[in-house]
Amino acid sequence: MRTYRNPVIGGFHPDPSVCRVGEDYYLVCSSFEYFPGVPIFHSRDLVHWRQIGNVLDRPSQLHLPPGTLASGGIFAPTIRHHDGLFYMITTNVSDDRGHFLVTAERPEGPWSDPVWIDLPRVDPSLAWDEEGHCWLTTSGPRLARIDPASGEVLEGPFDIWAGTGGKYPEAPHLFQTGGWWYLLLSEGGTERGHAVSIARARSPRGPFEPGPVNPILTHRGTSRPIQSTGHADLVCAPDGTWWMILLGARPRGYSPEFQVLGRETFLVPVEWVDGWPVVGPVEERHPAPAAWHPLPPPPVRDDFDAPVPAPCWISVRCRPDDSWSLTERPGRLTLHATGPTLDRPGHTFFGRRQQHHDCRVSARLDPDPGRAGLSVRLDEAHHYDIEVSGGEVSVIARIGPLRQVVARRPVGPGPLTLTVHCRTADPLPPSVTSAAEAGAGPVGVGARGPDTIAFSADGVLLAELDGRYLSTEVATGFTGRVIGMYVTEGSAAFDWFDYEGTDDEPVVPVA
Repeated sequence: MRTYRNPVIGGFHPDPSVCRVGEDYYLVCSSFEYFPGVPIFHSRDLVHWRQIGNVLDRPSQLHLPPGTLASGGIFAPTIRHHDGLFYMITTNVSDDRGHFLVTAERPEGPWSDPVWIDLPRVDPSLAWDEEGHCWLTTSGPRLARIDPASGEVLEGPFDIWAGTGGKYPEAPHLFQTGGWWYLLLSEGGTERGHAVSIARARSPRGPFEPGPVNPILTHRGTSRPIQSTGHADLVCAPDGTWWMILLGARPRGYSPEFQVLGRETFLVPVEWVDGWPVVGPVEERHPAPAAWHPLPPPPVRDDFDAPVPAPCWISVRCRPDDSWSLTERPGRLTLHATGPTLDRPGHTFFGRRQQHHDCRVSARLDPDPGRAGLSVRLDEAHHYDIEVSGGEVSVIARIGPLRQVVARRPVGPGPLTLTVHCRTADPLPPSVTSAAEAGAGPVGVGARGPDTIAFSADGVLLAELDGRYLSTEVATGFTGRVIGMYVTEGSAAFDWFDYEGTDDEPVVPVA
């Protein structure tokens, strides 16, 4: 029997929402303080996904002020298709105007400028009834009837179901099947207590009756490798089978365990019993859907030969046009400093989500005359960097209020290759000089964290750091690790960037 492996989209891709148009599926995720925002993916089988763009790809759609907190910005988008038009609705919690929706005729875009909806709370979702009325649900859950063209609230908002008593009733999705309106709801918070509950009514206004067994899905209190399961959406395949897309996390290391990749996107089959959806536990492997459309593996290397950045590249809060160029030095990504440090907002950063627990990332850097390098980032107060400046390469650890240079060595002029290697088990790869030979003792090796992060320059190991300090449990927040290139002084050119997963966990290709 053919099986698929979870997660279907690895790494920091939380709060998934999905819709089907014919035989094609489209999925969006939260992006928080990163720009461009709301990555959008396409699949023909719900298992193999390719990022086809970002919904919010210009400043007129997404304004993240310099003071936007880490894990602020864009929360919980929903994607729907109605009368030939795609809709994406979300909340920018760093903007006081409330929710907004954008539309597009094609999922690749271009997407419209925002239509704002003056309602409180988060996690907006859309549904249409037979009369063409558009219903907006938000956390609570609450319901309002709106005009999606203008954003005007026509009716409500009013409470429709109190849930089962878990904290933070959120991610409400309304959908209609079999003469019933079903309300899918997440409760318990997005941490280890996360759960999915269900209720139904004959009208979107209610009254809603809870399902006979709630929650219909939770991993709380279990030893399953996938935890924090929740924030779900449902979709019906062309063959009539039903599937649930949801977020989860895969913590590693000693108690309390640490999640470093953030919340990821998982897939689980759904059965219907006596008019109610029944969902089994989310396993690492499940029997695959009938449709099966594998995609070629993503390229390891980005040579920066394309006229625009691939959609996987993200920056922190904004990406000023004068901070980067692919034409200034053709075949290279040239970055110009916009701020003097990664410890505060305003810096120049080009990164991509870490999607494997074990991975190797390398970049060829010509630093002259700048200060530049590679960073493994959770936020301004939690990042590890390998940096080149003034004839020296150094490894810097920023953990909370502490910042320390943990290793340094001189380097000659000209380009050099910087490498970050995240691994969940020893030994070091044979291509890297041993720590003893490099004259740099390991830092944190032997601790019971989730992984070890090793930093090397031109194959010479400089330092190894405990990965627990770049985890959600230490840094807090809703995101996961992002690994990328930066410059904090002058300019720097990157000839190429490699990302290679060194385990068999899934990774979504980029366009």
